[in-house]
Amino acid sequence: MRARRAWATAVAVVLVAGLLAACAATDKRRELAPDDGKPVVLTTFTVLADIARNVAGDHLAVESITKAGAEIHGYEPTPGDIARASDADLILDNGLGLELWFAQFVESLDVPHVVVSDGVEAMDITEDAYAGKPNPHAWMSPVNVQAYVENMVAAFSDLDPEHAAEFAANGAAYQGELYAIQDELVTELSALPENERALVTCEGAFSYLARDAGLTEKYIWPVNAEQQATPQQIVSAIEFVNAADVPAVFCESTVSAGPMRQVVDATGAAFGGILFVDSLSDASGPVPTYLDLIRYDADTIVAGLTGRAP
Repeated sequence: MRARRAWATAVAVVLVAGLLAACAATDKRRELAPDDGKPVVLTTFTVLADIARNVAGDHLAVESITKAGAEIHGYEPTPGDIARASDADLILDNGLGLELWFAQFVESLDVPHVVVSDGVEAMDITEDAYAGKPNPHAWMSPVNVQAYVENMVAAFSDLDPEHAAEFAANGAAYQGELYAIQDELVTELSALPENERALVTCEGAFSYLARDAGLTEKYIWPVNAEQQATPQQIVSAIEFVNAADVPAVFCESTVSAGPMRQVVDATGAAFGGILFVDSLSDASGPVPTYLDLIRYDADTIVAGLTGRAP
């Protein structure tokens, strides 16, 4: 019992020390790169940060808790994340059960937060233990992101009323870009032949995109929180690919493509490529912005299903 108490005390000391060090690091970062007094908006992942920056313009400092390439579902906040969140003026999260770690992360923080998916008509997951729960990947539809933008405009206007008109103008301009990218997405994917209008992926992250483009969706597992695919899930995907004569299958950038490679080996379908969902790339990568992500995924899906080079 004494050993157990000593261990717990040691862990607590380490956590406190880590938090203090993170706070000091945050203060030092602000000294080196001051935000000029701008309110700080912290988002849970990089996609939200990019959308938020388009709405905020030059008036807010927008940062992401997670870095480019991070897997968002099972993310574990660090003491540094807590320090950054404590110093923020507003936190934005996606909601719909995406950030399972988020409630515990913010419960002790006196910082307002806004769920940017409010108002979106969520699609329910229909398979496995997640059946009946909302599919959290609502941003994969530019139509849904219209609501994200409206929620951000309202939140930023409350945070910084002096620039409310500019937030509204920025939001309207970005919504115009969303309409344009939606038209591109639908036009490109709706031209696929009937047997190629199936999107088979590792995770069920493309339900909204598939709905918008009239594609049939099939995935190995519904949510990234699963550690590995089960044999039954892989067999189900194999049976679907064979029955529908699907020419190519895909996987997401933040998970292992190993299970989908098994589908490829068993069916003869091509591996169509890697798609992006939960994270943007860095500035030198293929999807540094949300609009780039949607274009890249649409191009990759069409190229894979038609056998054309991307």
